[in-house]
Amino acid sequence: MFFTTGLPFNLARNPNFRAAISFIANNSLGGYVPPGYNSLRTTLLDQEKKHIQRSLEPIKTTWPYKGVTIATDGWSDPQRRPILNFMAVTEGGPMFLKAIATEGEIKSKEYIFEKIKEVIEDVGVENVVQVVTDNAANCKAAGLMIPAKYNNIFWTPCIVHTLNLALKNICDPKNNEGNNFYLWFIKEVANDASFIKNFIMNHSMRLSMFNEFSKLKFLQIAETRFASVVIMLKRLLLIKDALVQIVVHPNWSSYRDDDIAKAQKLKDLVLNDLWWDKIEYIVSFTDPIYAMIRLADTDKPCLHLIYEMWDSMIEKVKIPIYRFEGKEPHEECILYDIIKDILVAHLDQKQYPLHCLARSLNPRYYIASWINEVPSRISPNDDSEVTEMRNKFFRKFYPDQEDFKTIKKEFADFHLFMNAFENPDSIEDRADFEPKQWWGTHGTKAI
Repeated sequence: MFFTTGLPFNLARNPNFRAAISFIANNSLGGYVPPGYNSLRTTLLDQEKKHIQRSLEPIKTTWPYKGVTIATDGWSDPQRRPILNFMAVTEGGPMFLKAIATEGEIKSKEYIFEKIKEVIEDVGVENVVQVVTDNAANCKAAGLMIPAKYNNIFWTPCIVHTLNLALKNICDPKNNEGNNFYLWFIKEVANDASFIKNFIMNHSMRLSMFNEFSKLKFLQIAETRFASVVIMLKRLLLIKDALVQIVVHPNWSSYRDDDIAKAQKLKDLVLNDLWWDKIEYIVSFTDPIYAMIRLADTDKPCLHLIYEMWDSMIEKVKIPIYRFEGKEPHEECILYDIIKDILVAHLDQKQYPLHCLARSLNPRYYIASWINEVPSRISPNDDSEVTEMRNKFFRKFYPDQEDFKTIKKEFADFHLFMNAFENPDSIEDRADFEPKQWWGTHGTKAI
């Protein structure tokens, strides 16, 4: 995919590339003469670039009537040099656009905005619906400059990154002061779990002994992935029996001599039922957050599900906390209130108008059977935040006053089952069809 816009670095100077060319030249087979160094880096490279561009053309032709999401994120190449990547995401899937080497650059909001603007102009302002970035301060500031510049383009923070930040605030508080006092036990348990993992993995004989009792391995999770705490604790529960077998085995005493104090601490933790109860408790109320990260971190379209997933996730977090605390649903619970406040603060609905619009246009969310499934569930049109963001979208995309009135009337018909949407088949299909299927079948009379 690099060939779509050319290589970001000088390939000709790459020693690995030159070595590969030398190997091919010295190992030609049966009369076949491989292309030379100059052909590979010039003529053939240009031909391959044109081939890739032709292959991508069918996707590009859908941009004017399907719309494009531009996604950007910072990465590092194998030499640890910083790169800013840009992808175009459409119904047909993601497509690499370009990578910019940012070594030596100050990644200010102005710098990031200028790079995003260049990509928007290349794709076509009229084709872009939204730009997705992470929720870092500079990216957020740059993102807010986009709708100020382009009336038809929204900026949307990455849901996965937003959830990761929320999970980090919950599992890794900076101190035990204020509200963090009630979360501090999570960090203490996570530190103990990390200690167990490191103590076993950093000693070959202890690791060998562990491998005899467990088919599962300890997971090495990148520190930048904040869900690593949940992943580590979930894995620890799966290998609990193996850890218990290790510390009660006669050979354990032979592998603890290098640090008896740490070995005894590990044994005390592993044989402590209350400590395992804490792990199960933490996993029970953090797992719904991790599950949503897994669901959202995919190429499968889920824009229309995010708002509902977020609400149901918060309710799923509440259930195990109230059960553990022995509280009735109407009672106050400090830990739950703190976690809920963190989650709600990270999802500012005003930053997600497209998610609100997608929720509003999901036909299933207006039928009585769906609304009555969960107590206190309401239709999108009865949710003031969703209604506000949906109308904001309509106003932005239909600046003409007459078009704006028309779209509002058609939406009223849709959610009230009137006129073009009162057909018995269309009403029945709301429960079974996916939104895209339903609109493709029953929405042809709308704008």
